[in-house]
Amino acid sequence: MADDLTWDANTIGARLRVLRKWRRLTLTELAGLADLSPSFLSMAERGQRALDRRSHISALANALRVSEKDLVGGPHLTADPVQSAPHATIPAVRAALMANTLTAPAVDRARPLDELVAEMGKIDRSEYKHLTVGEKLPQLIGELHLHAADPADERAQRLALRTLIEAFQTATFTSKDLGYDDLASVAAMRAAEVARLLDDPISTAKAASLRVHTMPVNTRHLTLAAAEEAANALEPHATGDLGVQVLGMLALAASMQATVIYDYGKAEHWMDQATELARRTPDTPGANWGAFSASNVGVWKVSLATERGESGGTLLELADGVDEEVIAPRRGRHASFLADVGRGLARDKKTRRQAERWLLRAEQVAPHKIRNSGPVAETVAVMLQQTYGAAVGRELRGLAARIGVPH
Repeated sequence: MADDLTWDANTIGARLRVLRKWRRLTLTELAGLADLSPSFLSMAERGQRALDRRSHISALANALRVSEKDLVGGPHLTADPVQSAPHATIPAVRAALMANTLTAPAVDRARPLDELVAEMGKIDRSEYKHLTVGEKLPQLIGELHLHAADPADERAQRLALRTLIEAFQTATFTSKDLGYDDLASVAAMRAAEVARLLDDPISTAKAASLRVHTMPVNTRHLTLAAAEEAANALEPHATGDLGVQVLGMLALAASMQATVIYDYGKAEHWMDQATELARRTPDTPGANWGAFSASNVGVWKVSLATERGESGGTLLELADGVDEEVIAPRRGRHASFLADVGRGLARDKKTRRQAERWLLRAEQVAPHKIRNSGPVAETVAVMLQQTYGAAVGRELRGLAARIGVPH
C-alpha cells in the first residue's frame, strides 16, 4: 500500500479517507459502490459519524477491495495492563492450536480427564476470561489431545473430543474479541475436525456455529446460508436442553447475518425462532451453552437493533426488557449488552451523556473485553470528535485513555 497510509488515525472514518484516496475514488464513487450516501461517508471521514455497524464496514471493505482489518485496524496495545495483558497470552494459544494434532499431541503427560473437563468449565465461567484463557487454555488443549489420542476407552475418547470443541470455542471467541481473526478461524477449523470424528448432530452444530462466526466478511450471504443449513440440520435432533440451546444460538447467528445484509424479514424470522426456542429451556444463561436463554435473546435484540442503526428511546425500550441480574453471571455478555446500548445512545445528541454512563458501566463489568473492543473505541473516538472544542467529561477522557484513543 501507499507510504502515506496512516494507521494511528483516531477513527475508522479517518482510515477510510486514506484508503479511499489510495484507491483514487471520490466520495460519490465510493458511496455508490458501497450503497451508502455521500453525506454519511463525508461525516464518517470527518469523525462526525461512527462506522461501527458490521454492514457498513463490510460494504466499504468490499468496495475498497481491502480486508475489514485494513479498515478497522488491527489489535492496538496501550500501556494499560488491563487492556494489553490478554494479548501477551495469544502466542501460547496460537502454539497450542497449531502444534497439537489428534494423532500427535504436543504433551506427554496429562491430568485425569474429569479434572480437565472441570477446568474447562471454570475457564468458561471465569470472571476475567480473557486472561484466564491465555494462562490455562494452551496446556488444557494439549492434555485433551493426549486423552483423545490415547484414551482409556471409547467413552473417555468421546468426552475428550467433546471438551476439545468447548476449548476451541473459547479460543475462537477470545481471539476474535482481541482482533486475531486468523487465529479465531484456525480454532473454528480445529473444532470442525473434531466434530467430524464425533459424528453427532450437536457436536456438528457447535462446530458449524464457530464457522459461521469466523467466515470472511465478503461472504455474508454464504455465511447466512451456512447458519440456516446448520440450524435446519440440527432441528430434528434438538430435543433436550443442550440441543435447544445450540439450535437457539444458530438461530441468533442467522438473525444477525440476515441483519448485516439488510434482509430484515429473514432476520425477524430467525429471531422469532430463537424466542420460541428460549421458552423450551431454563432462563439460566450462566449455565446454558452459549448463554442461550430468554434473557440472552433480549440481549441479542439490543445487539441487532444497534446493528440496524437504532438509537435513543428505541434502544432504551429494548434494554428495559433485559434483566441484568439474570445475565450478570456471563460478564462478557453483560458487558456487550451495556456497550451496545451505549453505542446506540451515542448516535443521538440528546442521549449522548447517557451513552457515556452505559459505556463506563460496560467497562466496569468486563474491563479486558471493553478496552479491547473496536466498536467501543470507534464510538468513543467519535464522541470526542463531536464534542471537540466543548467541555469533554473527565470520565470520557479516562475511558479514551484506557482504550488507547487519543484525547
